[in-house]
Amino acid sequence: MSTNKNIKIEDNFLRQEDFNTLQEIIMRNTLHWEFSYKYYALLESEWSTAVRHPPKSHEDELDKFQFIHTFYENGQPASTFLKLLNPILEILHPISIWRIRANLLTRLPNIVENSFHTDMAANLSEEKQKQWTTSIFYMNTNNGYTLFEDGTKVESVANRMLTFPANVKHTGTSCTNQQSRVLINFDYMTI
Repeated sequence: MSTNKNIKIEDNFLRQEDFNTLQEIIMRNTLHWEFSYKYYALLESEWSTAVRHPPKSHEDELDKFQFIHTFYENGQPASTFLKLLNPILEILHPISIWRIRANLLTRLPNIVENSFHTDMAANLSEEKQKQWTTSIFYMNTNNGYTLFEDGTKVESVANRMLTFPANVKHTGTSCTNQQSRVLINFDYMTI
């Protein structure tokens, strides 16, 4: 699958019963989703202030949006739905959580790639990011993917967990073959 030694891919990450429960709630839009312009083409330092505001220029940026549900933000619980993630957290064993966020990207006519980024760039120096981990849990199978700077591509497959050091630059995409591409992003520290 991957030749990048910094990343780990685990298929069938959750027991099927646990995955089905989580997928049912998330994919049926039971969560409260918030509209958010994506940070495509934004400088990493602009992300925290620009993510909820429309792009000021570049007409091609107008399709670059997503819906988000924040479970955990800035080290604090942010959603009453957080307990749904317990089966995942029991496997990840985080000692500290920075953020957990679900992303829903709607289908577009063409695959659109984001800019390469790290999830914690606005909050921590590159050196400090090395102490943290990013995991992406895919809620549905589609033709979108996660791409790393070295060209490693990880397909979106339901119940797949992708894990890598938080300082590794990556990007996500839209999809064209499903109504949406849905994933949950975890930024956390382990022992």
